[in-house]
Amino acid sequence: MNKTLNVMKNNEILNHSEDDKNLTVTVKSFSYKKGFPHDESGHGGGFVFDCRALPNPYDDEKLRPHTGKDKDVAEFLSSKPQVADFLDLAEKLVSMSIKEYPGKNYNHLEVCFGCTGGHHRSVYSAERMAEFLGKTFKGIKVELRHTALENSENS
Repeated sequence: MNKTLNVMKNNEILNHSEDDKNLTVTVKSFSYKKGFPHDESGHGGGFVFDCRALPNPYDDEKLRPHTGKDKDVAEFLSSKPQVADFLDLAEKLVSMSIKEYPGKNYNHLEVCFGCTGGHHRSVYSAERMAEFLGKTFKGIKVELRHTALENSENS
């Protein structure tokens, strides 16, 4: 049985397998300034993790124009122990739900990460969560969206 991760970025599926289980996990980053992202699934369940207590790359003028997808911001955040602790705890909570959802016939879980502007900490955290889910739970569909980045690209 061949099970692979489906990752959707900006509504484009990057990997696909016919052996997908019925669970889709949507991972989103967002800006608290712009409000919580809309749950398109209509299920309303999931997690919202507040990244605003984490060290802010925006405070470094060299990192400010970059995003959590960029290597320099990722290196900055990955070097901070509190970021690793935060992500470890988030991964444990999300994993608990993913393990239980199939037995409850739930087919969608939303995991959101928010920070002030939605460009650094939340983006980095969402990227790491999607990566973790892909490595840990083969066969689920993972969608990854960065709502503040999408909105700034469309402005």
